[in-house]
Amino acid sequence: MNHPTELRARLYADMDPANLTPLWESLHALVPRQPRSPSVPALWRYDEVRPFLMRAGEVITAEEAIRRVLILENPGLRGQSAITQSLYAGLQLILPGEVAPSHRHTATALRFVVEGEGAFTAVNGERTTMRPGDFIITPSWTWHDHGNESDQPVVWLDALDIPTLRLLDAGFAEDYGAAQQPVLRSEGSNFARFGSNMAPMAHDAETDPHGATSPLFCYPYARSREALARLRRDAPVDPWDGVKLRYVNPATGGWPTPTLATFLQLLPAGFEGKAWRQTDGAVFSVVEGRGRAVIERDVDGQVHRSVFEFGPRDHFVVPSWHCCRLAASEDTVLFSFSDRPIHSALGVLRQERLD
Repeated sequence: MNHPTELRARLYADMDPANLTPLWESLHALVPRQPRSPSVPALWRYDEVRPFLMRAGEVITAEEAIRRVLILENPGLRGQSAITQSLYAGLQLILPGEVAPSHRHTATALRFVVEGEGAFTAVNGERTTMRPGDFIITPSWTWHDHGNESDQPVVWLDALDIPTLRLLDAGFAEDYGAAQQPVLRSEGSNFARFGSNMAPMAHDAETDPHGATSPLFCYPYARSREALARLRRDAPVDPWDGVKLRYVNPATGGWPTPTLATFLQLLPAGFEGKAWRQTDGAVFSVVEGRGRAVIERDVDGQVHRSVFEFGPRDHFVVPSWHCCRLAASEDTVLFSFSDRPIHSALGVLRQERLD
């Protein structure tokens, strides 16, 4: 009589040409007890990354590259152009006098300015000057280009939902046909229309009639930083997050984009945060100050710990369901983004605040 193991092996071999595979061999991997992300915690020190950016500026132009970006690729996802399984992040450099040509794509993008000022992003016929700490949206399928009319290099963090669209097989892209789109509105008109808790009567007829993406595409750092400072003075400091605000769509109060959530938080000097974890993986950009992130994950009873000492312009990632504790040795401001809107829309968001 054949042993059951042999019978199973023969069954697997015989049904393989029919493109069949047994669920029971992969059930625990497909339906885990808790998330077991292949993404790992990682830190990119800006002082180490910047020389490579400048070298990239010597070997390829912004026009040739279309977008001169160094991808922040998760060590657990090498070769996938991803910082988590659903998010893409990279640092883009544009040098004085350069133009990154106009195009559009279904991927939603955000920019967070890391170094320099005087470059611009144009979105659907309107330009905005880029300054450190500014958060700028490029909504899905909107024409956008970048230029640098200053005398200094400008670097910003690019964040996109490319891996999510790759999963959905929903990626499209199109070139504009000219290096730059025509400027149709004066700079600042977007903020005048949507930046004061007011909106034009006809705004629903603009590029996003369903309101899924914020009609405000530039959120100036100066105003956001002022809000954090005011809250620090007037409100209790949260034991887990310090003083933390989320960016909102002024027309709906919801997320700025359908797939990317964005946050800004202040950790006062001496802050020692409690641990938290969440299903949405988060990417952090250090705007000001210095601190520490302790990121832990329990794998089959064994705790894996990463300790990152971070400073201005550094970047780090906290993957899904990893415990994180933040601390600050001086007043510290962190920008972060995650795929929380997707988790919320699907009803799978889970988060815990730990002691």
